[in-house]
Amino acid sequence: MPTENLTLTVPDELDGRRLDQVLAHLSPQHSRSRLQGWIRRGYVKVDGEILRQRDSVVLGQTIKIEAEYEIQDEWEKQEIPINIIHEDEEILIINKPAGLVVHPGAGNPGHTLLNALLYHYPQLERVPRAGIVQRLDKDTSGLMVIALTPSTHTHLVEQLKQRLVKRQYEAIVHGVMTAGGTVNAPIARHHIQRKRMAVKESGKQAITHYRVITKFAAHTHVQCQLESGRTHQIRVHMAHIHYPVVGDPVYGGRKRLPKNSSESLKQKIAEFSRQALHACELGLCHPQTGEAMIFSAPLPEDFKTLLDALKNERRY
Repeated sequence: MPTENLTLTVPDELDGRRLDQVLAHLSPQHSRSRLQGWIRRGYVKVDGEILRQRDSVVLGQTIKIEAEYEIQDEWEKQEIPINIIHEDEEILIINKPAGLVVHPGAGNPGHTLLNALLYHYPQLERVPRAGIVQRLDKDTSGLMVIALTPSTHTHLVEQLKQRLVKRQYEAIVHGVMTAGGTVNAPIARHHIQRKRMAVKESGKQAITHYRVITKFAAHTHVQCQLESGRTHQIRVHMAHIHYPVVGDPVYGGRKRLPKNSSESLKQKIAEFSRQALHACELGLCHPQTGEAMIFSAPLPEDFKTLLDALKNERRY
């Protein structure tokens, strides 16, 4: 069983503060929820005594943590290939293919990215969510970062909260955009269809910046950059401004086949079996070194094939 053993001393500036607050300051490598769980389980002692989260500690007291990481053994390890872009002792950057679910859930108990990660990296049993800090939809391809240690997971989650992680996507949308822009529209769960998201005033802030890469006869190849990371954000925002992502089965409406186009192009659009959305660039600060790192992933073949078909009939 993986363990954590720490001995800390309460400094002057934290004199009289709550135990959980003091631990959060002294052990920033761990999330507050993890530290609170250790306090509840009795893994934390102050001068040899077990205290509650809200109990105060004073200058000079010794805090000892002798904790066991919770092992996530409810998920099966499965031999599924992973396309690795970068790997070091702290992080893993992968290029997820379209069709691969990220996390087990209702209807997808296995054969997910998480199952694959546990097979290739058994140490991820002790990392929350097997190191996953962000998600891509099943049929969205592209870059994801995986934390290989609990402290790295905490660090990356904090980077995401502070909007320090750069996430750039490419998409093909229906309609011809005149120019790029920004969608600043809050997103929340749909009030009737609970698996869908929707733009709602009561939702959480969501900001997507987009720019035009190429205009076609009835479509646009765009680049999107997330300032926030809500579920289905790009898909919801593009549909909201009436440029839904090609192939989107949830927000795209009925399949749109451009008039006066060749039968070959119409067939390729009709047969495109997923949303045309790819996470092409990921930027972050390395959790250990602080180095700014940027990773990129090329467009997948199905995306390139559709682009080639559109270019053959480009009128702009």
